[in-house]
Amino acid sequence: MSTNQPTTADRDQVVIFDTTLRDGEQSPGASMTLEEKLQVAALLDEMGVDIIEAGFPIASNGDFEAVTEIAKVVKNAVVCGLARAGNADIDRAAEALKHAERRRIHTFIGTSPLHRQFQLQLDKDQVYERVVSSVTRARNYTDDVEWSPMDATRTEHDYLCRTVEAAIKCGATTINIPDTVGYTTPDEFEALIRMLIEKVPGAGDVVFSTHCHNDLGLAVANSLSGVAGGARQIECSINGLGERAGNAALEEVVMAIKTRGDAYPYYTKIDTTLLMRASKLVSAVSAFPVQYNKAIVGKNAFAHESGIHQDGVLKNAETYEIMKPEDVGVKSTSLVMGKHSGRHAFREKLLALGFELGDNAMEDAFRRFKDLADRKKHVFDEDIEALVEDEMSQAGEKVKLVALTVIAGTGTPPKAVVTLDVDGEHVTREETGDGPVDAMFKAIRAIVPHEANLQLYQVGAVTEDSDAQAEVSVRLEEGDKIVTGRGADTDTMIASARAYVSAVNKLVTRRAKTKPAAELRAV
Repeated sequence: MSTNQPTTADRDQVVIFDTTLRDGEQSPGASMTLEEKLQVAALLDEMGVDIIEAGFPIASNGDFEAVTEIAKVVKNAVVCGLARAGNADIDRAAEALKHAERRRIHTFIGTSPLHRQFQLQLDKDQVYERVVSSVTRARNYTDDVEWSPMDATRTEHDYLCRTVEAAIKCGATTINIPDTVGYTTPDEFEALIRMLIEKVPGAGDVVFSTHCHNDLGLAVANSLSGVAGGARQIECSINGLGERAGNAALEEVVMAIKTRGDAYPYYTKIDTTLLMRASKLVSAVSAFPVQYNKAIVGKNAFAHESGIHQDGVLKNAETYEIMKPEDVGVKSTSLVMGKHSGRHAFREKLLALGFELGDNAMEDAFRRFKDLADRKKHVFDEDIEALVEDEMSQAGEKVKLVALTVIAGTGTPPKAVVTLDVDGEHVTREETGDGPVDAMFKAIRAIVPHEANLQLYQVGAVTEDSDAQAEVSVRLEEGDKIVTGRGADTDTMIASARAYVSAVNKLVTRRAKTKPAAELRAV
């Protein structure tokens, strides 16, 4: 991590304009209820968002009500309503915002040749006239007016300068430059912002803003490049929610500025410890899950499975983490136990779970863990606990399971072939039975003869999902001797065999205590 970051006093503030409740909700299937929008707005206000774009009031009665209610409850942020370049839109937005302590009207119109010709069917002069009339009307309601030339990055530069100048002259205080279709590149966008600030009269008196879509995966990069070019507001959304491929993700923009102050000498007022909470809330209310490898707030953002990475993080977190997990609201780094994990991480995990094994036991447990990780997609703490407890229960046993083959199906009797290690000698038996478990237990009984009755056979799942480990319990009763064995494996048959062998070992041990001369015989 950089140790020579500029102090806040040396840097410019980047204003965070959140559009989760407006552009974010326009994602197909992402509609939120009024109560859900109020929850999101309250959290955005708490975390320090400067402007909350609460909705598009004229779009529906629901949107109007949402903006109205949000305007009543938000105490710190500016509440913004979106409006097209028409009187009805602007009047409706002003009506919805009348209860806000601080309000902004955001009005827009398409300026690119494609939008002028095909969407609006207006010429340059007609669009220009609407810019003038819409900004002027909005300015009559509030002194905080934002104007956007939709599809700005595909608009002729001379014409874009002309419309931006008109908006500034009519009273716009923020000029937002949208990359509406996610078409531009970082170098192009920085140059565009810089050109507008240098060429347009009055540009130094307003705030320039970015609104970048993620169609080419460049929304965050373009937004930050826009700031480098002179913009001081970024329009973004939680989890990057938005039209098509989404918007610039708020959490990525904010943490890029916070983490790389050497490259981005700016600051925001966002309380970053609330980022994970906001991500989870928006994901829940929008029903849009966050991808596991999503930057900053994804499940894997602070998780490490590779043995090399885990070893480094355990020694010094900065070897593989450029941010502290607690800075974004994550409790701690997660060492994900999987097939790439090394001994160091496995031993640390065991200690965290309360197990302290000797070297030999550790090696045996680690070997079984690796075998399990090759078969199981996710290895949970409960899996490791079951594995170690199973390993510990088998420590010092005279009989061990070596191999198992079970054949079962319609039209043929179930058959089991079992190989056990009995005091160092491998013994194999084949048996049929009423079912695969019965056949397997008969084969074990043929290798290790006993008269015990099976009192309990119980199967449970250690964790969820179809690849969960099965945990099997077996209880045997022979005279006054009652013993219980446990076994765990992703294969229920193997877990059953382990449990039965474990019980048989305990039975043999109990026999030896009451009959010292008794010997374990292989038949």
